[in-house]
Amino acid sequence: MRFGPGDAGQEGTIVNFDLRYVPFSRCGSYFAFSRMNRTDQRPAGLYLRTVHGDARVQEVFRIELIGPGGRRAFTESATAGRLRLEAGDAVAEVCIRSPRAVRFRVRNASLRLTALPARQFQAYAFPAGERQWRVNSFPTRREYMLTAMTGEMAVASPWPAGPPLTVRLSAPATAPAEMLLEEFLCARPTALPTASFDADVRAVEDDFARFRAGMPAVPAKYAAPAELAAYVDWSCIVAAEGLLPTPAMLMSKNWMTSVWSWDHCFNALALAYGHSDLAWDQFMLFADSQDPSGQFCDAINDRLTVWNFCKPPVHGWTLRKLLAAGPSLRRRVREAYEPLRRWTEWWLACRDDDGDGMPQYNHGNDSGWDNATVFDVGPNVEGPDLAALLVVQMDVLAEVADGLGKPRQGRQWRKRADELLATLLAHCWRGDRFVAPRSGDHAVAAEGDCLLPYLPIVLGRRLPPGIRARLIDGLLRKGRFLTRFGLASESPRSPLYQRAGYWRGPIWAPPVLLICDGLTECGQATAARDLAERFCRLCAAGGFAENFDATTGRPLCDRAYTWTASIFLILAHEYLTKPPATARRHSSGGIVSDTVHWP
Repeated sequence: MRFGPGDAGQEGTIVNFDLRYVPFSRCGSYFAFSRMNRTDQRPAGLYLRTVHGDARVQEVFRIELIGPGGRRAFTESATAGRLRLEAGDAVAEVCIRSPRAVRFRVRNASLRLTALPARQFQAYAFPAGERQWRVNSFPTRREYMLTAMTGEMAVASPWPAGPPLTVRLSAPATAPAEMLLEEFLCARPTALPTASFDADVRAVEDDFARFRAGMPAVPAKYAAPAELAAYVDWSCIVAAEGLLPTPAMLMSKNWMTSVWSWDHCFNALALAYGHSDLAWDQFMLFADSQDPSGQFCDAINDRLTVWNFCKPPVHGWTLRKLLAAGPSLRRRVREAYEPLRRWTEWWLACRDDDGDGMPQYNHGNDSGWDNATVFDVGPNVEGPDLAALLVVQMDVLAEVADGLGKPRQGRQWRKRADELLATLLAHCWRGDRFVAPRSGDHAVAAEGDCLLPYLPIVLGRRLPPGIRARLIDGLLRKGRFLTRFGLASESPRSPLYQRAGYWRGPIWAPPVLLICDGLTECGQATAARDLAERFCRLCAAGGFAENFDATTGRPLCDRAYTWTASIFLILAHEYLTKPPATARRHSSGGIVSDTVHWP
């Protein structure tokens, strides 16, 4: 895909990245190059991988440089358009020239591609024309065409069984050798590139520069991590294919190679500032596969949808923010109303087993906080965050209904939002805090101190002043959730806290953004700004990990995760490029101070 007008940067402007953590890929492609650790199934090394959803094995080929003395250890460097492998005077370069085509160039060496051995069916190849071989990779469920454009290509293929498939491209002494690898489904590719290798690199770099120009502006001190954040987002977009009706930003091209039905909302927000149509594609992705009952599936990729879980209804909150970041999207709001209405009705009608008016999460996975301590009480938890997000969603539905000339429906949504808010306060507020009771007997987890019950702060001025003050105090009190790196998902003082416990301790991007927004709505703009600064510093130091150790700042899990990159860009733009708003005094007479003492 091509992006709109923008200032195309010079080749190589992107910060180099480590292929152990950030794959080399490009927008639209299902290819990714990664340095992989050794496992029982594969040796350590650099691999060309596929991120198609139903691949049994992601690794297509192991990539090696071969010199006169055998395999050469090489170092890697990468920009948006070029991956370079160097071992002395031996150099190999890689460019993903188009979403389905990878171009290789090698000097003073040979480039060897080796498929993984398979216990049963493995990759094999056969000649397909002059200087061409057709590869059928059963483990990855794909076919590839290999073409030697210059140099000599030798292929050793098992039939019917034998050593793994190997491809060797050798450069003559006086010139580089080039090879093209193309993915196809049914019809084999027929046309070869006419542009030079370097021209293809420049075209990819320019495509990234146009994308970067449309992403949120950030303070100068965050320019380098913002470049990498934009690259993570750009490179994780795959083309429409199979079950994906539009281009989709995966959560990662490491191993989280799908889209989950709240992650996509945060990525849509980051795109809304300069890529409004692509942002809308992300936001509406799950509406295209919405079940007749109204449920959004849990996750989707080009080959698979997952229905046995779901994710929280952040979509109304997101729509409000999308329209603020990209006003041109107002012309498309009508498309969102019906899917959002059905999604809301599903929660209210299908997730209230005890009939008390409070919808429930059947599992922590439904909340997005998979193993948070509030779910230790058992399944079917009536999360206060769930009710709060539905109140916001119904408020947004009311606003949209009014704009679409449906005032009666607007009034109904406001009434239902008010009723759910009253139920939330009566049901889950226990004098000084929100709790997350189990549906039915309303028991709560005996131990733990989880951040999730503080997410109703997204209701902002919808909450009574006293409750706002209690939530703000709990969030910002030194030594509770707040560390010098941000808000822990489980208080470090909790007996259930785990440094690398997924949602039982680490810092995550989505709660930071939701809480910053809620604090701002409560008149705590300076606190929101400081919290945003902490998170942006964390990303600048550790990259865009799925989550971070709350007490050391160490990046955890996947370190090229798109919602982290997107939220970094949003926070840096919305909270750090603008002066903090003044404190607001509420009409009830209560004052929420904007002065916060940070640790």
